[in-house]
Amino acid sequence: MNHVTLRDYQPQDLPWLAQLFILSVTEVASRDYSPAQIRAWAQVDEACWRERLARARVFVACDGEKRLGFISLEHEGHIDLLFVHPLALRRGVAAALLARLEQAARQQRLTRLTTDASLTARPFFAANGFSIEQVQTVALRGETFTNYRMVKTLSTT
Repeated sequence: MNHVTLRDYQPQDLPWLAQLFILSVTEVASRDYSPAQIRAWAQVDEACWRERLARARVFVACDGEKRLGFISLEHEGHIDLLFVHPLALRRGVAAALLARLEQAARQQRLTRLTTDASLTARPFFAANGFSIEQVQTVALRGETFTNYRMVKTLSTT
């Protein structure tokens, strides 16, 4: 993670983050989901995303002007989005984003984080202290997906 910096989301990031999301789903999550599921998942309604990101605390990982990944913290400690550019995988970007989010959650006096992790993301969250609370089946655009409701208790120190 040589020149990576973390910063707060800015509205002008939206086109890059939408593109990063689609790349991540089509190139990384495609190992765990069918082509039909990927087609259903890899879509961005910019108006909905603009609203979604505006109501969350979002951190962006950058290398200069390049956006490498992002993570969002919703009300009550729910991690809604965590995506990393395929070329930045296994470089510590997701771990740095999660550490920054946990720091922000503690500052908000949150004691628990939750996420609905994909098949692809489940091992990352498990390796970072999250445990599976429930296996879920969710529907999106006519396709069903397995994901995992995962939780992590935050230490107070």
